[in-house]
Amino acid sequence: MSYVAVDRPADGVAVLTLDRPERMNAMSFDVMVPVRDQLVEIGHDNSVRAIVITGAGRAFCAGADQESAGRPPHTEGLARPGYALRSLDLLEDVIGTIRRLHQPIIAAVNGAAIGGGLCLTLACDIRVASTAAYFRAAGINNGLTASELGLSYLLPRAVGSSHAADLMFTGRDLGAEEAARIGLVSRLADPVLEEAITIGTRIAELSQPGIELTKKSLHAGIAAGSMESYMPIEGIGQLYLRLLTDNFEEATRARKEGRPARFRDDLPRPQAGP
Repeated sequence: MSYVAVDRPADGVAVLTLDRPERMNAMSFDVMVPVRDQLVEIGHDNSVRAIVITGAGRAFCAGADQESAGRPPHTEGLARPGYALRSLDLLEDVIGTIRRLHQPIIAAVNGAAIGGGLCLTLACDIRVASTAAYFRAAGINNGLTASELGLSYLLPRAVGSSHAADLMFTGRDLGAEEAARIGLVSRLADPVLEEAITIGTRIAELSQPGIELTKKSLHAGIAAGSMESYMPIEGIGQLYLRLLTDNFEEATRARKEGRPARFRDDLPRPQAGP
């Protein structure tokens, strides 16, 4: 049985739905392996310009599945420590896949995003939440750490170190309105999936390499040691598109003509001689 659904609701936009609502889309390996594989497949489709991730039912993702986690592939014959390491490798690869894809990823958080589910949302580039959504760094409530799957790296960069410490040390629930106020999500909307698709459709209208380079530079900027060392990376991306496409000229023409720009991400072909 497949616990992942993929739809194409609009040109250039793919929606991946975690589809095990009876388990609140928890991170069993029966869910996470196809999530990773489907993301890789969608990422290779150059007609897809933006990807939305959401959950079926009342949850986005409830984190670790403590009752029916399943078994990760290629772990036969491993003792407990090796099995644990391979399990972690797979879950980390889901996060890494989201971060590596060329397309921007939009989390449409329709309900609970708990533990690893919160980590999934943070791996995405844009987070949009339903008013019914809530977030929890759950590991600390289970006698473990709150640090998992990139949470201690991504959360303070999204909301600041003080808000991150509050959430990670207490394991409290963060409601949708507070999540919007502190910047964990960019906007609230009901129905949230429709809003996320609208954002994806807007992204799909823009320059493909422009969006791809912007995603790369955003991620590089988050990790940069200083603004001075990072600014040349931004500049090179701007020059790359300015010199190798006529996108800037097309944007100027479109504004003058009162129409949407039609970016072809290329230079005009030389006209054939007589």
